[in-house]
Amino acid sequence: MNKVYANADQAISDIVRDGQMIAVGGFGLCGIPEALIESVRQSGVRKLTLISNNAGVEDFGLGRLIKARQVRKLISSFVGENKEVERQYLAGELELEFTPQGTIAEKLRAGGAGIPAFFTPTGLGTLIAEGKEVREFDGKHYALEQALRPDLAIVKAWKADKAGNLVFRRTARNFNPSAAMAGRITVVEVEHIVETGALDPDEIHLAGIYVHRIVHNPVPEKRIHKRTVSTQTTSLEPAGA
Repeated sequence: MNKVYANADQAISDIVRDGQMIAVGGFGLCGIPEALIESVRQSGVRKLTLISNNAGVEDFGLGRLIKARQVRKLISSFVGENKEVERQYLAGELELEFTPQGTIAEKLRAGGAGIPAFFTPTGLGTLIAEGKEVREFDGKHYALEQALRPDLAIVKAWKADKAGNLVFRRTARNFNPSAAMAGRITVVEVEHIVETGALDPDEIHLAGIYVHRIVHNPVPEKRIHKRTVSTQTTSLEPAGA
């Protein structure tokens, strides 16, 4: 089975549909599958439910899908850097489901592991726990959270072999493994592809059994989410020198 596709458009053209739930790897703009996101945008599909740590920025990554009005609902833990999300939400055009960061990660991990739900104390006593089953274990109360099993997951890795075994690079690992595990179909965008068997088993972060399609993007933009530059210089000499 050949998992490597010529480009992002070919990899998603026959599997992306209106109304799908899509999990997207990344943290802000770090480790996002930018080419795959752009292909979803260009496909024109609408009424999507996106699962992502956050909504990124207005003119890049997930922000382009939201700006194009292709997203019906966003399941996320933070959206404060995207003013278009604020505008659409206040206008009643976008549904938001805020989920604590650790909970959203566990929802994806559980979905990939075949666990339908789990109990957590996070969010108990807040709006997040309203309407959810609460149980007591060892004298503490926990709310029931359902796992997430998206129709499609699009993720970013640093390296893959042709069987889909993945290696992530440093902090770009973030939500990518959990999203990849959860997807009913998972498409990964990578910077390097090697022959099957070329990876040391000990360096593999995610097994190829979770990966259905691979796209090679050797020169991603890797835009910085927020850059702060100081014009001040700091002397290393001790005071009074």
